[in-house]
Amino acid sequence: MKNYLSLAILSLAIISCTTPSKKKDTSEVRVKKEEKHTEADQSRYVPIKGQDAILQTALMAAPKESRDSCKVLGYDENGDVILLRKGSNQFIVLADDPKKAGFSAACYHISLEPFMARGRALKAEGKGREEIFNIRGEEIKSGKLKMGNPGSTLHIYYGSDEEFDPETGEVKGAKYRYVVYLPYATSETTGLPIQPVFPNHPWIMDPGTHRAHIMITPKANEIKD
Repeated sequence: MKNYLSLAILSLAIISCTTPSKKKDTSEVRVKKEEKHTEADQSRYVPIKGQDAILQTALMAAPKESRDSCKVLGYDENGDVILLRKGSNQFIVLADDPKKAGFSAACYHISLEPFMARGRALKAEGKGREEIFNIRGEEIKSGKLKMGNPGSTLHIYYGSDEEFDPETGEVKGAKYRYVVYLPYATSETTGLPIQPVFPNHPWIMDPGTHRAHIMITPKANEIKD
């Protein structure tokens, strides 16, 4: 009987030593699931190619509830701005320029179109940033050019990547930046600082000029996901 008990105890000890712990198995399964999840997240992104993809990603710059009726502008093979889709609401969307690195689409209030169109025209003429700023400033001051309604907004959806999720239209790693135009506003008239104090906090850029605007820039690590 004693021999039988000794043999049984020895067998149990051997089984205990050779059987992996459940905790280890659970950890390994979790790691494998995380790896599969990461691979699935990455595989859903594809290059932004073709008019449908350009249109879909451009509309991400607009408020979600307004995307179905936005007018959308884009670029042809020569880099000229063309109409991609007619619209019926208060927003105009400018699609990403495929000839530029990274991604950037913009959505702005329709009252800003004369100002925006004039800037594009001057740029096409070869004018630089400072020259465009001065020309539009003089034209607005003289009444030749309309700046847009005070408080008009510009939404910019941008990022360094050029891939998107076809199911959602979202561009990998893209973020939002918001602009509210208040011509000739200053820190004194608004109470806003003239430089960023904290991420996601408003500040006023180009104060006292025709292009004075409130900037709201996202945190460096804040990624649209």
